[in-house]
Amino acid sequence: VQLQASGGGVVQAGGSLRLSCAASGRTYVMGWFRQAPGKEREFVAYMRWGDSSAVYEDSVKGRFTISRDNAKNTVYLQMNSLKPEDTAVYYCAADNRPFGLLSTKQYDYWGQGTQVTVSS
Repeated sequence: VQLQASGGGVVQAGGSLRLSCAASGRTYVMGWFRQAPGKEREFVAYMRWGDSSAVYEDSVKGRFTISRDNAKNTVYLQMNSLKPEDTAVYYCAADNRPFGLLSTKQYDYWGQGTQVTVSS
């Protein structure tokens, strides 16, 4: 499965961005992770394709929304009320196994990353 992420950019604090991740095939789950400079890659959100159920990291709950377009095999991450601490490279990922979904180690397929910069 190949993943193509897009939609990053520079935005002021309080602004919004929408990231997209187009997949070449269908998997059990698609997720978003992010990596800030000097930090480890961390979980942001994931969605199961089967029932659209989603899970979010606590710091993004209420601000970020993950959604999908079945026809386009694409997952989106709508990011609202952005904060400077959201600045990172965002990666989409996919896997076919139904466990360990919060861990970077679980995901077999990764997109190339897209930079999100939030200025204060």
